[in-house]
Order: sequence, then C-alpha cells, then structure tokens
Amino acid sequence: MINDAPHHPTPRKRIVVAMTGSTGACLGIKVLTALRRLNVETHLVLSHWALATIKYETDYTPANIKALADHVWSNHDQAAPISSGSFYADGMIIIPCSMKTLAAVSSGHCEDLISRAADVMLKERRRLVLAVRETPLSGIHLRNMMTVTRAGAIICPQMPAFYTRPSSIDDLVDQMVGRCLDLFGLDTGDF
Repeated sequence: MINDAPHHPTPRKRIVVAMTGSTGACLGIKVLTALRRLNVETHLVLSHWALATIKYETDYTPANIKALADHVWSNHDQAAPISSGSFYADGMIIIPCSMKTLAAVSSGHCEDLISRAADVMLKERRRLVLAVRETPLSGIHLRNMMTVTRAGAIICPQMPAFYTRPSSIDDLVDQMVGRCLDLFGLDTGDF
C-alpha cells in the first residue's frame, strides 16, 4: 500500500546549506550564522573548491565554518541522509553557487553530494535556492538558470541592493543573505 500521507516537518526547521567554489564565501558563512541565530537545524556540505575559496577570501578555517553547522557531510558521501528523499528537509540553499554546480543541477548529473541533495530537493518539490555569483553571464549560464527554474528551483543572484544605503561590506552581505533566507520564510531583519 502506498503511503500518501504528507511528510511531517521536524519540530525545528531543517535546511541543507552547501558552499561551492564561487567567490563569496562570506555569504555562506553569514547564512550559517543567521540560521544558528534563528534556531534552524543545518546540514552543511563544502565542495573541494569551497575550501580553497574560504582559505583565500576569509580568515576562517574549515573547522570554524563546520562548527557553525549542526551536521556536516562530506561532498563525496552520497550515502549521507540528505541524499535521500526520505530525509525531510525544509529546503536547501547553495551559497555561493558556482556555474559548475548550477550546470550539474541543471543536467541532473549527480556526481557529488551537493548535486545529489539538490536533485532530491527538485524531485521532492522542496525549496531549492541557488545563490549564483558570476558576471558576466553566458548564454549557457542563462539556459542552465532557466532549466533549474522550470524544474522548481529559485535563482537568487548575489546582487547588492543600494537602496538600503549600506555603509559597509557587512551591510551588503547581510542584505543579500536576508533576501535568500526570506525565500524560506525566515526573517533575519537584515533588509
């Protein structure tokens, strides 16, 4: 007999956070910090190139960033719970999202845990936010964005808003992260 009962959400919101090698490591770090403050259960996956970008762009160590998450999974571990639709999550954000990761999600090519977890979000009709960070964009990038959007994902490009009259880079980062988390119904109060 097929169980048609809807998935019951966990008592706390649960969000998968993936960081890839695109520039903007501070955005992923700020997402983890905000989700911790909002008491959201986080499941973190860092790509190989995210680790390199973190080292290049920030003073954080991978251990510092992993400590911000409730659970950390290796990007090579396709047996991790988040790779299955039976693991309930309220959604997933890939921030920053490289064009390589966008292409993998767009094509359904699940070569690692990040692309597999994103594929699960799409097939289960759960929230998937791709915070892309690239400029300029090629026709291939735009086509991949249209493909994932049609599949149910949300493209949330990391573009600063100046109507907030930011006075620092932190203000810009807070606003961009606030916009992303608003897509999950989370109010950070940062924009």
